[in-house]
Amino acid sequence: MSRRRKKHEDHVNHEAWAIPYADLLTLLLAFFVVMYAISSLNEGKYRILSESLVEAFRATPRTIEPVQVGDLTRSPRPSVVEPPPITSPAELGQMTRSLEEILVDMDLDGLSVAIEGINAMADQIEVAMAPLIEAGLIEVGRDRLWIEVQINTSILFASGSAELASEAVPILERLAAILAQFPARIHVEGHTDNIPISTPVYPSNWELSSGRAATVVNLFARNGVDPEQMAAIGFGEYRPKADNATPEGRLRNRRVNIVVLAGRRPGMGEGAPPEMLREDIQILLHQGRRTLEDQP
Repeated sequence: MSRRRKKHEDHVNHEAWAIPYADLLTLLLAFFVVMYAISSLNEGKYRILSESLVEAFRATPRTIEPVQVGDLTRSPRPSVVEPPPITSPAELGQMTRSLEEILVDMDLDGLSVAIEGINAMADQIEVAMAPLIEAGLIEVGRDRLWIEVQINTSILFASGSAELASEAVPILERLAAILAQFPARIHVEGHTDNIPISTPVYPSNWELSSGRAATVVNLFARNGVDPEQMAAIGFGEYRPKADNATPEGRLRNRRVNIVVLAGRRPGMGEGAPPEMLREDIQILLHQGRRTLEDQP
């Protein structure tokens, strides 16, 4: 009698669905990563890629300089190669590019040189004006891309006048000698208090503030500062620094601000950008910083 072999049943794997499910999740993850990469355009890398493709088809390729990435509002980190130190005003000729061109092109090397030039200029101004700064008649404020020299009009002009006092001329001439050494742009801003004025020469504070600013610009131009890099601006009573309700506040509001901006003025001509104030530069800085922060 033959022995019948017992047939073994195959084991059924009830978890086999997990393998294709995991593959599906992996594919979906890869798909979303690719979609995100396509949707996020890196302007700096796109520019480098386009330049690389152009140079690849030329007979003589050139070396592409690496683009430094960092925060526009901070000084270069030690890990980034810093530009050569500026030891004399003649070396500040590297600041000949306009600030707008530097920011739009994200030229961080040019921006670093501009910051170095501003700091060197501020140091010289603070040394030359030290007695008046200690007396509280002049204030020197620094930003990364501009200097603000605030002069109280009590040492510049008589009340209701835009004619310089005799003792104010040497002060402004000393300041002009410093400004003339640097390739920078200068905005002279006139400010008044809110007490109305109505004379045949100055019908309102607009004319008075503008006239005072123009007087300072004219003196600078006669003492070697490039007239094409200057502007006289009158703000009247509408940008007070202190409360006009007190005599002390009105005294602080009667002032002339000399704003020195890093970089030269953009070239004139059809399609040239308009004159930019500090507020416009702050917007460019904010936009440039956000652009750099978006880069990985």
